[in-house]
Amino acid sequence: MDPWQRLETLPPVAEPANSRAAVLIPLYADGDAVRVILTKRPDGMRTHPGDVVFPGGMMENGERPIDAAIREAEEEIALPPEAVVEVLGGLSPLTTRDLDRLIIPVVARIERPAELVADPSEVEVIIEPTLAELLDESQWHTQDWMGHTLWFYQFAEGTLWGATAFMVRELLTYLRGER
Repeated sequence: MDPWQRLETLPPVAEPANSRAAVLIPLYADGDAVRVILTKRPDGMRTHPGDVVFPGGMMENGERPIDAAIREAEEEIALPPEAVVEVLGGLSPLTTRDLDRLIIPVVARIERPAELVADPSEVEVIIEPTLAELLDESQWHTQDWMGHTLWFYQFAEGTLWGATAFMVRELLTYLRGER
């Protein structure tokens, strides 16, 4: 399976008028593997404390989702904008608890710099699993959360769940050729 070829089927990045936030789903080649960059938020954060998430955040006035996602990745993990080699496309816009804030996922191929530096005010740790690890269904489980069935994936550093797990699961459908 060539993951880069499979990801060519991603739709363009959505730009709905009610989008408020964007996340970058940074993918990079590591030998024969492809890795994705996730972060774990510090436990003291006001929103989503301790969650495993993609770099991202609120869009500034007049900012497009792609620009916001790249800016946030630079702020949170010191990913230089020029490291974004190619925007591959987008995943489905979604919301979390705040239904008025539409989140736009931006999938990009990056050239990983020698060092990523976590901004300690926003990132406790950087997590870089391979897509092969995430494709292993035996590592995923579902659980009821407030009347909804959600996906969960446990890393040593923290739990991937909620909106970010939804994005990862959607990305996996493209990698499996199911979309």
